[in-house]
Amino acid sequence: MEYQLEIKQIVDYPRCRIYREFIRSLMADKDLHINGSSYLFYYIILCSYANFRSSYQRMDGVSYLVCPGEWICKASELSKWFRTRFQHQAISILEHLQKQNYISYTKLGHGNLIKFKIMDWKKYNTALDYNYPCLKDDGFFFFPVSAVHELISVGRCSEIDVILDLWIHAIYNDEQVQGSDIGPVVYFRNYTGNPLISYSTLSLRWGISKSTVSRYLNKFQEKGYLSIINFTGKNGSIIYLCSYLSTMFNISDIMIDKEEVSMTFKIPVNITAENDPDTHIINGNQIDLSTIPECSSVSNDSSSVSKIHILYLVRKVAQILATQGVSCCECPLTQYKLSPLSDCREGIIRYSLRLGCPDMQTIYRFELTLSPEPTPDGYLIQTKKTTENKERG
Repeated sequence: MEYQLEIKQIVDYPRCRIYREFIRSLMADKDLHINGSSYLFYYIILCSYANFRSSYQRMDGVSYLVCPGEWICKASELSKWFRTRFQHQAISILEHLQKQNYISYTKLGHGNLIKFKIMDWKKYNTALDYNYPCLKDDGFFFFPVSAVHELISVGRCSEIDVILDLWIHAIYNDEQVQGSDIGPVVYFRNYTGNPLISYSTLSLRWGISKSTVSRYLNKFQEKGYLSIINFTGKNGSIIYLCSYLSTMFNISDIMIDKEEVSMTFKIPVNITAENDPDTHIINGNQIDLSTIPECSSVSNDSSSVSKIHILYLVRKVAQILATQGVSCCECPLTQYKLSPLSDCREGIIRYSLRLGCPDMQTIYRFELTLSPEPTPDGYLIQTKKTTENKERG
């Protein structure tokens, strides 16, 4: 009997798997600000240190019993985790979480030690049945989605709070959510199945202004935490997470293609020069896309696709081919030649794309079939079919 593993992160699952290593990476990223009042980040830090099985922890020459869902640490360590200047500020955070019935804590060792307990730990994280030590920087724990909604509604969200909110609400390969088959998409479980969301909605959710929402998301995109696709008009935006699949499932991450997302949601994307940077990271290498020349074989007829769209198309195909292992696309000396196979008229347009060395002896040839759809903001170019014919090398 054959089995096929299907990887999913579904809406109906009321909790999210959080890897401790991911939390440690957020704690170590000093460029991410924590100046908020939602307490989500603080609570998840405490959960990430909670014990999975009963064990004895020796502190200052005394052994303390630490049960599942508990942990003991120095007050100075707690202050370091929370990035507070003084220890009493870290204690005040614990007091707030205790008043909200998320944790309970006691002071030990004349106030130098803190022992805390996660109140609903056993409900979401049962103790392990086998004798395995709890490693503080490895493994994962489960976090309830309901707690996220409660905590972010308390006050203004910090940058790290926002990242955690997006991470916990990522859905992958669930037929209930449109676009989740393309990659891990952020969906706030509003029962519509549509992940499109406006900055106004995010502003209300996180307790920050729309301009701050835009600044946060642009910063996260630059740092490689997410990929955001903004549509024109009142259509809203779609957020996909980067490095999610490699962290959660230990598989290769997926490159999010804006045109594929556009076709899935049937919303046109305006392609402009600003959308097409001269450099792009492919397989960990920085590729200079400005070396790809503009194509001289494009008709000037009014019904044809404009040169900026053709240049965008060539560069986009080069990106996709490079991620699929066509090493020539990573070579700055590679030449690209786009030739029409059909007239530039209304309807389907076919092109031949050749890749080769400077002498332009063909190494690869691809046939591209495009459907230009006029919109008020430009053309929606769809790549429907690509075939490869390796002629030499």
